[in-house]
Amino acid sequence: MLAADPMTILLSAFICLLLGFVLFGKKRNVCQNFPPGPRALPVIGNLLLMDRRQPYKTLMEVSKKYGPIFSVRAGPLKMVVLCGYDTVKDALINYPDEFADRPALPLFDEVVKGHGIFFSNGENWKVMRRFGLSALRDFGMGKKTIESKINEECDHLVQKFNSYGGKPFDTTMIMNAAAANIIASILLSHRFQYENPTLLRLLKLVNENIRLMASPIALLYNTYPSIMRWVPGCHKTIYKNAQELMEFIRVTFSKHKAELDINDQRNLIDAFLSRQQEEKPHSAKYFHDDNLTILVFDLFAAGMETTSTTLRWALLLMMKYPEIQKKVQDEIEKVIGSVEPRAEHRKEMPYTDAVLHEIQRFGNITPMNGPHATTKDITFRGFFLPKGTYVIPLLASVLKDENYFEKPNEFYPEHFLDSEGHFVKNEAFLPFSAGRRSCAGENLARMELFLFFTSLLQNFTFQAPPGEELDLTPDVGLSTPPMQHTTCALSRACS
Repeated sequence: MLAADPMTILLSAFICLLLGFVLFGKKRNVCQNFPPGPRALPVIGNLLLMDRRQPYKTLMEVSKKYGPIFSVRAGPLKMVVLCGYDTVKDALINYPDEFADRPALPLFDEVVKGHGIFFSNGENWKVMRRFGLSALRDFGMGKKTIESKINEECDHLVQKFNSYGGKPFDTTMIMNAAAANIIASILLSHRFQYENPTLLRLLKLVNENIRLMASPIALLYNTYPSIMRWVPGCHKTIYKNAQELMEFIRVTFSKHKAELDINDQRNLIDAFLSRQQEEKPHSAKYFHDDNLTILVFDLFAAGMETTSTTLRWALLLMMKYPEIQKKVQDEIEKVIGSVEPRAEHRKEMPYTDAVLHEIQRFGNITPMNGPHATTKDITFRGFFLPKGTYVIPLLASVLKDENYFEKPNEFYPEHFLDSEGHFVKNEAFLPFSAGRRSCAGENLARMELFLFFTSLLQNFTFQAPPGEELDLTPDVGLSTPPMQHTTCALSRACS
């Protein structure tokens, strides 16, 4: 079978879009008081308006004309965008139930089929989220047991960095592996060696899907699924990768089933399988294999990606701002010294705490947030949003809200410090989102970031390779990782 060249793919997509306009392009009745927005073109809507690499920047610009609540179109799909801390907080905190659903996104729906946490709705979502939070707490989140596992992983990470002897290396897969091992310890009670081929394969699949899901072809698929499924493109790779990931999960929990002891539950999978056995006489309405597969899929991908991406931003920013790196190291020496960092040290380290908060704010890891949908007809701030309205609570506009951050586009740890150097909270700091769909693993992520960051800066000074320019422009993806770069980890033991 001959491979289609890019021009053929684009031509096919264009023809399909025209066909889609004919078949599905009937104008929907415009609701009175629906949020205004820029004029949309037939078939493609406002897609040409968007910055392909950083669409959130386009949306923030549009808000300057239309206000904090406006609408845009992707093909026939109307989306309402919420901008700024006050508006996003009002929606997610004051109307948590009304904005609690996920919209129908065909590319995701065909993978998860309404199971798991992230893209499920209704009672299934409530049961799975409640179980997920409970299991994360039971198997170490915020407890000494997981702190010990993170510190053990820090030791492995330091050894790995030391092995490069100060020469340049790419931290991407190493950081992925370290973060993956923490969530794997909770899900599977297992730790992978960094060179383990199974782990490297899983990480490659997750990373590739996160990158491809932000592609134009993926957006077209979510807009015109019945047409695009017949067109070659990366949507087929996304589905294939997801199937391989889920097959690994199925094989893994099959092994756990064979050796399950409900009186000695070692991890989240054991806890789920125990609940499954309890419900078996009642046909396991929620605790069935499909929900387990997608639940583990959700937690593994989210637990690995956001933490590792934040840590990569952390090292890049320390290289970019060596004077800030030095201040953090001075505070580490003063408070921790040469002993193992502990979570309890954080309250004595206001500058390091401020730097970590600013890394998360500046890194802006999930600028578009997870998409929301209204669960019922609602009038919000004077605008009528029908049930099922696709809503984007734009996190980038919160983390860069100039009403709450003095220098929103700069890396400025003083956003979280008072005039005397004490740490101060900022209510607009919402990297984990808010409301019913906020990140289930926030406490775990906070502990990981602090322990990994302090351990690395306790042991190394990070510098750019000679002659290399450091680019703070984010890369493209469902999340916003830094551009690929290398770092030199210079051992402080030798300095």
